Amino acid sequence: MMQQYLRIKAEHPDMLLFYRMGDFYELFHDDAEKAARLLDITLTTRGASAGKPIRMAGVPYHAAEQYLARLAKLGEAVAICEQIGDPKTSKGPVERQVVRIVTPGTLTDEALLDDKADATMLALVPAARDKGREILALAWLTLSSGRFAAKIVAMDRLGAELVRLAPSEILLPENFVHADLANLKTALVRRPGWQFDPDRGNRLLCEHFGLADLAAFGLDDQPAIRAGAGLLLEYAHHTQRAALPHVTNLILEQDSEFVLLDAAARRTLEISETLRGEAAPTLFSELDACLTAMGSRLLRHWLHHPRRDRSLLNQRLGAIQAFIDTPPTGRMARDQLKGMADLERIAARVALKTARPRDLAGLRDSLARLPDLAGILESAGEILESLARPMDFPDEPRARLRRAIQAEPAAVLREGGVIADGYDPELDELRALQSDCGGFLMAMEARERERTGIANLRVEYNKVSGFYIEVSRAQADKVPADYHRRQTLKNVERYLTPELKAFEDRFLSASERALAREKLLYDELLEALSAVVADLRRVAEAVATADVLAGHALLATERRYVAPEFSPEWGLAIQGGRHPVVETRVEAFIPNDLQLDPGRRMLLVTGPNMGGKSTYMRQVAHIVLLACCGLFVPAERAVIGPVDQIFTRVGSSDDLAGGRSTFMVEMTETAGILHGATEQSLILMDEIGRGTSTFDGISIAWAVARHLAEKTRAYTLFATHYFELTQLAQEFKAVANVHLDAVETQAGLTFLHAVEDGPASQSYGLQVAKLAGVPGAVIQAARRKLVMLENQQIAASPQGDLFAPAPAPEPVINPALERLLEVDPDELTPRQALELLYELRGLV
Repeated sequence: MMQQYLRIKAEHPDMLLFYRMGDFYELFHDDAEKAARLLDITLTTRGASAGKPIRMAGVPYHAAEQYLARLAKLGEAVAICEQIGDPKTSKGPVERQVVRIVTPGTLTDEALLDDKADATMLALVPAARDKGREILALAWLTLSSGRFAAKIVAMDRLGAELVRLAPSEILLPENFVHADLANLKTALVRRPGWQFDPDRGNRLLCEHFGLADLAAFGLDDQPAIRAGAGLLLEYAHHTQRAALPHVTNLILEQDSEFVLLDAAARRTLEISETLRGEAAPTLFSELDACLTAMGSRLLRHWLHHPRRDRSLLNQRLGAIQAFIDTPPTGRMARDQLKGMADLERIAARVALKTARPRDLAGLRDSLARLPDLAGILESAGEILESLARPMDFPDEPRARLRRAIQAEPAAVLREGGVIADGYDPELDELRALQSDCGGFLMAMEARERERTGIANLRVEYNKVSGFYIEVSRAQADKVPADYHRRQTLKNVERYLTPELKAFEDRFLSASERALAREKLLYDELLEALSAVVADLRRVAEAVATADVLAGHALLATERRYVAPEFSPEWGLAIQGGRHPVVETRVEAFIPNDLQLDPGRRMLLVTGPNMGGKSTYMRQVAHIVLLACCGLFVPAERAVIGPVDQIFTRVGSSDDLAGGRSTFMVEMTETAGILHGATEQSLILMDEIGRGTSTFDGISIAWAVARHLAEKTRAYTLFATHYFELTQLAQEFKAVANVHLDAVETQAGLTFLHAVEDGPASQSYGLQVAKLAGVPGAVIQAARRKLVMLENQQIAASPQGDLFAPAPAPEPVINPALERLLEVDPDELTPRQALELLYELRGLV
């Protein structure tokens, strides 16, 4: 057996091998030690090999999925090795072979997947230079949906694409190195260079699609894409050990289709993941009103893929408005959607022949709901009728599925009880033999009690012992001669008679034959359904789209969202804009307006810390993003001009693993914006220049703002605490100052959160520090230093000698004023206050 194991393990050296032995998947040697550490299971030793104890660990086969899910999340690949031979006829070890390979990017089982996110595998292939630029070919495949796409990107945009696609596994050449891969938690699978051969990829793709060439996909002049896409298909075939009939198309994406977001923008806007890496609260978690998992995934996809095609966006907005205008339609449609299974993923499992009985039961019940859902949409007008048309599904497979599957089938086929009674006469006959078992046992028990005179004699069956006659030890001397002892227990003896043995043979034969017959019928059913996988995928997409639009209509009504308006003219106009995430977490959110037009292209945003500058800027980006997804926006009105990209430089973080400081990260992102932004880009810049000296920071921030105002001329919101930058509004007519204010009262500092024209008067940094809990002594020391610095600035001569500037005079601070600055009035008793007054009088 160990020779067999070692032979199979040698074929899969770079992954864990789950080796089936009875009711367990066993792991041996280094695999056992690694699995014990990763899964927190027991590591034992058994026997010896080459004079050393064999390390082993195992997991129950019926609970294997939970362990596979944990390993996939850790980026591990696992080869599943099953017993395929018959133990009864095997002379040596039972024949075994690897039936599938589970990797992070090739998951299709429901138990291993996140309901609301895809598991995608990506191939990276360096391509020939284009106009002097280094470029990459990307190809990605989601097995659980059959989505297969590719594109060419500049080498410096890899980070943005990795955040957009969020792959679970990446195939890349063994010698390929890129800075954006350094800190990635995604599983990296390095392959030798010869596997990325374009001709090889061309052959693999043509074989899969059954084509003579790839001209239909526009890949004739894309050798790197052919190489990567072909390798992906080969890898998927290798892991699934099956054909991929649900992968029917390869989409060549173009940047011009989408509103592009850089990696920093996707992080900063917290589209589907918070800055802490959590799933909520995010834009996606707040907007997800979907009732089906496939609807949630589609919404997530839309949010990460904003579009430029305004006609497509208006179609989505029109459907949402139609649901809002006819509330009963939305309610009835959502009632039907509540019971829908995950048709998209079931279709993939049907295609791969891995669908389980309860998948087919869910499919049957969901298909039964389709006519009602389609009828509801068709009755609500032309716009919603267009959603219903793709929901048409052939009658024959729907009827066959309804006849074939039990109302509540067993979880797995090997348990039986999956195929419905009346579907197959041969199976019904075999089941009848099994169902007669109870009556036979009762009749035999009555006869044997009468024949033997043993009143407590019992005739029973269990899966371990089979059929037996049970007699207590005290009555064992009364059993007839034809009773043959089968088992001895503590207080009872178990026997078998020729009659009972003959029945057992018939029963077990019928049981085995029934299970074999069920498997045959189930496989035939999967084969029949695989012929309509394309129909299933079309229906799944239509249902998911209806789910997103109906759910968003409900949410838009409850939260007072409005349909954005699109304009061909340059500009952004937002009235009463709100932050879609923050407004759900505060009692009263203060709406704010935004106006950008050809005469007002940049807003310099000033104001106190915690005053709401970042929230204001992010809400503008969220509103633009939602509009470009074809969704309603949190505002009273929003008019959106042409937008091609969204950039952000907000917040501070370092990259220790990549050897980059906070300031270096900030400058790298700033450089990306200055090089990549166009006149139609939306740019958010927050606190540029904080990570270096004050004068360096002011100089960099001033130069960046000036470049954006003079050269880029994009939609720009530039937040700063450097008051010097507000002078840019006097130099450039298209630059305007706005601010968020705060007021000091006896109760403390109150933030107004309202955007007003003009620059802020002060930053209230010390007050915010006090609110944060900085000790009073530190605040007092800061106040003294602030006075000193301000006096130095005032005392400095504005007309000093340019060639030999004189040092600023040392400021003179009145002792009474210095003593007064040390005092916290809130901590004084009346007597202390009176004594302080006399002390101050003396100092003066």
